[in-house]
Formats: sequence, structure tokens, C-alpha cells
Amino acid sequence: MLNKNLVVNEQIEIKLFLEMHKDWDLTKTGSGLQYYIYEHGNIDTMYTTKAGDIAEIEYVISLLDGTECYRTEDDEYEEFIVDNSEIEAGVQEGIKKMSIGDRAKLIIPSHLGHGLIGDMDKIPPLTTLVIDIYLIGII
Repeated sequence: MLNKNLVVNEQIEIKLFLEMHKDWDLTKTGSGLQYYIYEHGNIDTMYTTKAGDIAEIEYVISLLDGTECYRTEDDEYEEFIVDNSEIEAGVQEGIKKMSIGDRAKLIIPSHLGHGLIGDMDKIPPLTTLVIDIYLIGII
């Protein structure tokens, strides 16, 4: 019963957040990830990221209340192997919806983020994340 209440409360928080962002044209996946590609890259190829690719990204990770937790430094980026790294499951799923040069907003429920314990630093337990992500390149 407790788990059900936690899920319902998180869904309510996400719904209230989205009420303030009605202009975001979000798509919801079966896992609960919601994403919105708000800027498409101008690369000739429409190659989307797949498992095993190395994705080069810039990002800002925030909480629903707008508190910024993490961001890539100016003029820097992070690399990770898609579906084979410690990056949040929601980011792994979301990046596979993107092409090079795309910028997207990801709404990541806690079960696709840092779950019951948070990250033991800036992300509290059972926290929904809002990630603004830019896919710079794919190796």
C-alpha cells in the first residue's frame, strides 16, 4: 500500500508540474518517461542513438521545483555508453529517441532515476527529475 501511495503522489506532482508547462509537447513511453524534443538538430542524417553507441551530451538536471542539481560545465560534455553505463535509466531511454543536434526535456520519474535512495548527494530519495539534454554527437 505504501508503494502505491508513493507512486500516486509522484504522479500528482508530475501532473502539477506539467500544468505549468503546457507548451511542452510531451510523449510518454510505457516506462513512464516523458520527453519533448524542442529543438531538432540540423544534421543531414536522422540517425538515432542505439544501444552500444557512445553518446556525447550536455545536460542540466533539476528537480520539479526548479532546484538545479547538476550540469555540465561550459564548453564541456559528458560521454557514456548507451545501455551500458551508470547513467539514469530514464536518460538511457530518452537518448535513444534523439538524433545528433537534438535538444530535449526529459521528465524522469524516480523509478527511472535514483529511486528509493536518491544519489546520496544532491538528488533526494523518490525524486522526479527534469533533465534538459543536448545530444552533441554519437561515436
